[in-house]
Amino acid sequence: MQPAWAIGLMTGTVLDGFIDIAMIRTDGETIEDFGPWELAPYPSEIRPLLRKAFEAAKQWRFTGPDPDIFREAEVALTRAQSEAVNRFLDKHGFSASEIAAVGFHGQTVLHAAPQNGHRGHTRQLGDGAMMAEIIGTDVVYDFRTADMEAGGQGAPLSAIYHKAMLEKIGAGPDTAILNLGGVANISWYDGDRLMAFDTGPANAPVNDWVNAHSGADMDVDGAIAARGTVDEARLAEMLRHPYLSAAFPKSLDRFDFSASMADGLGLEDGAATLTAFTAGAVGRALDLLPQRPERIVVCGGGRKNPTMMRELARRTGARIIPAEDVGLRGDAVEAECFAFLAIRAMRAMPYSYPLTTGVSEPQTGGRIARHAAA
Repeated sequence: MQPAWAIGLMTGTVLDGFIDIAMIRTDGETIEDFGPWELAPYPSEIRPLLRKAFEAAKQWRFTGPDPDIFREAEVALTRAQSEAVNRFLDKHGFSASEIAAVGFHGQTVLHAAPQNGHRGHTRQLGDGAMMAEIIGTDVVYDFRTADMEAGGQGAPLSAIYHKAMLEKIGAGPDTAILNLGGVANISWYDGDRLMAFDTGPANAPVNDWVNAHSGADMDVDGAIAARGTVDEARLAEMLRHPYLSAAFPKSLDRFDFSASMADGLGLEDGAATLTAFTAGAVGRALDLLPQRPERIVVCGGGRKNPTMMRELARRTGARIIPAEDVGLRGDAVEAECFAFLAIRAMRAMPYSYPLTTGVSEPQTGGRIARHAAA
């Protein structure tokens, strides 16, 4: 199959105020070329709207009709992301007709993994048909539902793209890819077996803690945590959480591990303890793999937190390397992933697997919104 240009879009659950936009050229198997990428700011009114949608989702819990705020937020974020893509294309000298597809992840507002034999549920806000009309190209969206309907976890979906990344840098089973967004997930490939799962929280609890106790959106550069002291006794108790030792496949919602784990601590010690918990959970995750990686390539916003990176090195014993050090783009990976998955979906190729999401056999997915003129 011929490689094609695709655009991927991602907005994480940490609500950092940006839309990740990335373009890659791919056949759905390999990364042929990296195109432009950028972090495009959301209009200021989007973040409070999404916060309201998150709060409504926590009350809704997949029971009854969608809260009204879902549609209001969906329209606003779809329009904002579509207009951001149009500006992106214009800025970088591409036309919509040169793009085979846009992979539109949408905004996850709630995700519940399967439990006790009952299938899980997931909800992303995003109107693919509306985006296809505004941009003028095919759009792939709703990537997770088909996997969950087939009994999967619905996450992580990044493993097949992480495999392509590992192959591009010539890495073997001594290397894993770790993404630190709101939740952390790891991928490992030994040339035969592809394994991936959510390790635990990443940035979400510490960001929520800092926001609740200082009003700041996040712990910039890990500076608050760096001034604090880890409560090692509390951390040891936190690391006994049954999720961390449970067999994979497994996945998490952004709210499954909350900032309340640090209740009773001060701002700085709480931030330090929550940051250390993210790292300690990754250490526990490495114990579950057939071979313990000696090197971890880190992408996502957490790699910009020096305190988190130091804690990762300390609590995993592995070499912790930012994606850029091996020629990858740490801020762009999640968006690149959905460009990659969009091409796989368009070509009916699988992107979830028994050892990544827990489906019984490889599974494709995604809904395709065709542009009317396409």
